[in-house]
Amino acid sequence: MFRKLKNTGHKSFATIACLYYKNPGKKLFVIGITGTDGKTTTGTLLYEILKNSGKKTALISTIGAYIDDTLYETGFHTTTPSAFSLQKYLQKAVESGCEYAIIETTSHALDQNRTYGINFQIGVLTNITHEHLDYHKTQKRYIESKLKLLSAAKKAVVNMDDSSFEIISEKFDSAKLITYSLKNKNADITKISFPFKTNLVGEFNFYNCLAAAACSKEIGVDEDIIKKTIEEFKPPVGRQEIVYDKDFTIVIDFAHTPNALNKMLFALSGTKNGRIIHVFGAAGQRDSSKREEMGKAASTYSDIIILTSEDPRSEPVERIMQQIEAGIQKDFTYLADKEKPLSGKRVYYKIKDRKEAIGFAISLAQSKDIVLITGKGHEQSMNYGHGEEKWSEHEEVSFALRTLGKI
Repeated sequence: MFRKLKNTGHKSFATIACLYYKNPGKKLFVIGITGTDGKTTTGTLLYEILKNSGKKTALISTIGAYIDDTLYETGFHTTTPSAFSLQKYLQKAVESGCEYAIIETTSHALDQNRTYGINFQIGVLTNITHEHLDYHKTQKRYIESKLKLLSAAKKAVVNMDDSSFEIISEKFDSAKLITYSLKNKNADITKISFPFKTNLVGEFNFYNCLAAAACSKEIGVDEDIIKKTIEEFKPPVGRQEIVYDKDFTIVIDFAHTPNALNKMLFALSGTKNGRIIHVFGAAGQRDSSKREEMGKAASTYSDIIILTSEDPRSEPVERIMQQIEAGIQKDFTYLADKEKPLSGKRVYYKIKDRKEAIGFAISLAQSKDIVLITGKGHEQSMNYGHGEEKWSEHEEVSFALRTLGKI
């Protein structure tokens, strides 16, 4: 009841924001992208496709707000900003002559009516997996919040292979749906009906490409432009981003759900010639039910795991690591004192300080190893319970490499 009342307040706030900025969301062709994973990659790829087709486009995402070719550093620690911030950037898009706007849209934003007043022409749903149950309490409520975007949009681009499709197909008229699939030939767009090349790693990125392609085709973009953009596309900052690739490889990725970890590690496992050294944690005061599953995912494909801090807020890091540890497979050995792992042994460490954990992981790396650092990606701050403090995965990696004489 309290949340409903609070969300009614959010709706009133969004209405005021729309009026204050003169309803910019009704002057643009707006595409909303939601899903547990893949929103940023899909949105950024779609942004590049539309730009390459000559359409002036805005993108409001976790990484920042792109208005045509100008990037505004928003500093968002959440994907979808407040109603006033959102309307402000949409108004900037209108003033800059943009025709299209792409908005990453979270379940929180949809539930809290932050996107109220925006006329979504197309809603894209990438997938729905385990996440945010601290807020939604049940998977059913989480799914319902995601489907609000599809209800609001005139057309819905959906993943036919995702478990959510069964609910979607029952709830929505098939004429509204544009489907994509890697497995079902009856989908509107597949890898067979729409063959493309990409440098992106992993099956999950094929889905992201198909989602962006399906949306672009609905808008009327030429297929050759779509395919060329997909082929040349590089991941956005902090998404499957290779930041060092010499004697060993270092990858930074935002993955922070069991599904995202599983898909990312599976993709890397198919390319490795050495070990996978994985550094990660889990956010404090957030969905704790996913932590054991994250440990299970990490230990399925990693050779060395280093558990560490990731926005612990006021929750003890030790407790978070212990809950992740519960999911780590039994063939892993815990090494308490930074002992060097023996050849062929799968081991894990618990290092509370993330800077120290990253440095230690890189110091362990040998020829052909992959160091994967997940959870923070592009983010520029860390929360230890006393507000946001400056943080950069990229800077910490560079510091560790310099210390080891690698750069």
